[in-house]
Amino acid sequence: MKELELKYGCNPNQKPARVFMENEAELPFTVLNGRPGYINLLDAMNSWQLVRELREATGLPAAASFKHVSPAGAAVAVPLSPVLEKVYFVEGVELSPIATAYIRARGADRMSSYGDFVALSDECDAQTASFLKREVSDGIIAPAYSPEALEILKSKRKGTYLILQMDPSYQPEELERKQVFGITFEQKRNNVAITEDCLKDIVTKNHDLPESAKRDLLIALITLKYTQSNSVCYTKDGQAIGIGAGQQSRVHCTRLAGTKADNWFLRQSPQVLNLPFKPEVRRPDRDNAIDVYIGEEWEDLLETDDWKRVFTEKPPVFTREEKKAWLQKETGVSLGSDAFFPFGDNIERAHKSGVTYVAQTGGSIRDDNVIETADKYNMTMAMTHIRLFHH
Repeated sequence: MKELELKYGCNPNQKPARVFMENEAELPFTVLNGRPGYINLLDAMNSWQLVRELREATGLPAAASFKHVSPAGAAVAVPLSPVLEKVYFVEGVELSPIATAYIRARGADRMSSYGDFVALSDECDAQTASFLKREVSDGIIAPAYSPEALEILKSKRKGTYLILQMDPSYQPEELERKQVFGITFEQKRNNVAITEDCLKDIVTKNHDLPESAKRDLLIALITLKYTQSNSVCYTKDGQAIGIGAGQQSRVHCTRLAGTKADNWFLRQSPQVLNLPFKPEVRRPDRDNAIDVYIGEEWEDLLETDDWKRVFTEKPPVFTREEKKAWLQKETGVSLGSDAFFPFGDNIERAHKSGVTYVAQTGGSIRDDNVIETADKYNMTMAMTHIRLFHH
């Protein structure tokens, strides 16, 4: 297929809409089920590049959860701890590698992943399809599907779930183009390779960078390569735990992503793990209830009877002091930035979320202040000398 007509563009008033290959070549993907939309395909092409590069960089199966052309989560197949099995609702289940990557990617920020587009680096197996079937999702792209997985996914959303199969051998041309307001923009495609070589220029007093941190920093940087800028990404244990995208100020990215990383860790606290949910409460409603519980509005909710909708009994207040004490236990987090940190305030905020390892572009006139702040907290920081803006 050389051309595919779409329902509309970004919005219903933007008709006609289509995707096509300018050089008369075949489209590098096949629609196996459903009808793709414009934004679906933007998410699909960006998320496919992300998981493909994660696979190449780490050697592990990778998955991504995309919303509005930025990742809500990205991960590789690192086995889950018993606590994360409970947090991700897969207790006692023996997971395949690709299912592990998907469960991690979806679990990073479940609220943002609601209605996502999924990308897998490896063949989608029946187990992954079964997990995906129970989630609210718009579509998936993968290089292959087992017959059982395809049958499961085709039954999702009353048979309309979007399933794309990507040609893994496809390589785009070196130059890429897009139009804005009738003007054609052209640039060399961003094919910079994110490898461990990016992490060699360590500028802090602490040079300790274990293999797990190298892996997590690579995941952060590759995730940022396909995140709308400005952007930063917190990672741990083989997955993104907080992504801040599309902010005009870098410190706002760091705060936004840091809050998401904090929420990820708070979900692992005994207070949250022991919440008395009613058995019939669906996962999206659990996610919403947990978000309220760990937020500032929980005490206000207790003054009403709304808690009775999801809990068998009134949970105790998760106090600010208890949250602070729990978050102070978080360490070993990695942080990547798509450009340099202009001030040390980014590092101050990162420290509050347990960041130990940092990879950033470098080149700010205040690099000395940023390095000094990282040294204050005994962090290890590498200057990548690579900017990863994505628009």
